[in-house]
Amino acid sequence: MTPDRCQAVAEAYRSAGITIHSLGVYTNFIHPQEAERQAALAYFEAMMKVGADMGVRAFVTEAGHYPGGGPEPPVAHHFQEPVWAQMVATFRKLAEAAARFDATVLLEPFFRGFLATAKRTRVFLDEVGSPRVRALLDPANLLEVNDLGEMFDQLGPRIDCLHAKDRKLHVDRGVPAGQGDLDYDAFLKLAAGRTPSAPVVLEYVGPKDYRAALAHVRAAMQRAGIGEA
Repeated sequence: MTPDRCQAVAEAYRSAGITIHSLGVYTNFIHPQEAERQAALAYFEAMMKVGADMGVRAFVTEAGHYPGGGPEPPVAHHFQEPVWAQMVATFRKLAEAAARFDATVLLEPFFRGFLATAKRTRVFLDEVGSPRVRALLDPANLLEVNDLGEMFDQLGPRIDCLHAKDRKLHVDRGVPAGQGDLDYDAFLKLAAGRTPSAPVVLEYVGPKDYRAALAHVRAAMQRAGIGEA
């Protein structure tokens, strides 16, 4: 990915009227081996360089997942006490890299991982303590453990982007907006009131179903008295 190639890719989207808000860099920072974490940091920094060449300065990631081997431990790896300090140290290094590229890293919580709740995510961001590491809220990822009000109460001032997908309760797999149990009227009303500058990005859609998902979002916006998407 040369600078010219990065610029050409970005221009292909922008010439079609599509804004590139962020790049996804979903890697495995929670791995227990130092070499693996360093490789993840190096990969992320390389993607920040790609983003800089594309004119993109926001990068979305999760904490990652480490299944381990053998029988399941009494406490899952992502909830073990030393892992918290390890993750704080890793994300402080990531924040340093983000500062070099004038970039922002957006952490996306998920109920079955290290950032399992809105509160845990807020506490983690506070401990990392960098304005370069903020939050992306995908409420379908926390639907199992948090009410919508709790998500925005905990993360509101830290949210720079929102994902719009859906999920049935007690189910791992995400689905397009309107096919799960997420209250989109309440979600979008909270988003408009608490994070008005954060873009809402449709997720888990393709050519066959994006129109139905977009129509669901727009109808919820209309019911909530929010302007056109």
